[in-house]
Amino acid sequence: MHARSALFDLFGDHLRTRGDRAPVAALVRLLAPLEIAPPAVRTAVSRMVRQGWLEPVRLESGPGYALTGRARERLDDAAGRIYRTREATWDGAWDLLVLDPVAHRSARDRVRSGLSFLGYAALSDSTWISPVASPEADRLLEAEGAGFARFRAQDGAPAERARSAWDLDRLSAAYGAWRRFAERLLDDPASELAGVEAAAPDERAFAVRSVLVHEWRKFLFTDPGLPAVLLPADWAGHGAATFFAEEAARLQPAASRFVDACLAGTAPDAPDPPHPHAPVRDQTGAR
Repeated sequence: MHARSALFDLFGDHLRTRGDRAPVAALVRLLAPLEIAPPAVRTAVSRMVRQGWLEPVRLESGPGYALTGRARERLDDAAGRIYRTREATWDGAWDLLVLDPVAHRSARDRVRSGLSFLGYAALSDSTWISPVASPEADRLLEAEGAGFARFRAQDGAPAERARSAWDLDRLSAAYGAWRRFAERLLDDPASELAGVEAAAPDERAFAVRSVLVHEWRKFLFTDPGLPAVLLPADWAGHGAATFFAEEAARLQPAASRFVDACLAGTAPDAPDPPHPHAPVRDQTGAR
C-alpha cells in the first residue's frame, strides 16, 4: 500500500467525520500498522499539499494537515460509491461528453484516468459516457484545457451499450477475486500485514479494515456504479458489496477506537514486527 493512497483512505474513511484534519504525529502513527514508514508519510503529505488535496494547519497539539474543499468533495463522492449509498436510479439517458483533441500526451493521460475514475467509459478517443453526470468532470477538463460539449443521450439498447462500453465480465471476475482475497485476509491478517500479530486488538482491527477498504476502493477506477437495470441479474458485485459492508461495519468500532487514541496521542508506540505466525481472526471479532 502506497503512503498517498493510504492517506486518502484514512482521511476519507475516518478523518472526514473528525474535523477533516490531524496532527502530523497522528498521521505517522495511524499509518504505522500498515507498514508505512514516517519518511514516506511526510513525503506523501507534501505531495498532496502540492496537488491541492491537503493544506497545512496549526492545531493545539502542533502542526497538522487538513483536507481542502476539493478533497472533501472528491472523498464524499468516493464514499458514496465505496459504500454504495449514492442514488443508483437512472432516467434512461447517458451523460455524453464530446471532447476536443488534447494536444499533450500527459494531459490526455490525465483526462483518460480522471474520467475513468469518475465513472465514464470511452466510446472513442473523443466520446465518453456515464449514467451519472459528474460536476467534477467539468473541472477536470477545464483544468487540462480540454474543450468539450455535454449532451443527454437517449439509448434504445442501454444494457447492450453498457456491456460494450465496460468489460462487465472482467469486472465480475474481479469482484470474485476480491471476495477470495478478503476472506483470506480476515482468516489470516498476517498474510498481508506481517506486524499485526503483536498489535493490540484495536490496532489490529484498524489495520485489517484499512486493507479491506483499500482493496475495495480500487473498484472506483473500474466500476462506474451502473444502475441495476444495466447489470446482469446475477451480478457478482452485489454479493461482494454486501460482504464488504458487513465486514467493514464489524471492524469499525475497534478501528475507530484506535483512530481516536492516535488523535488524542494516547495510542502506544508501534511494536516491532513479530516472527511467529498465528491466526488472529477471533481477535478482530467473530462474524
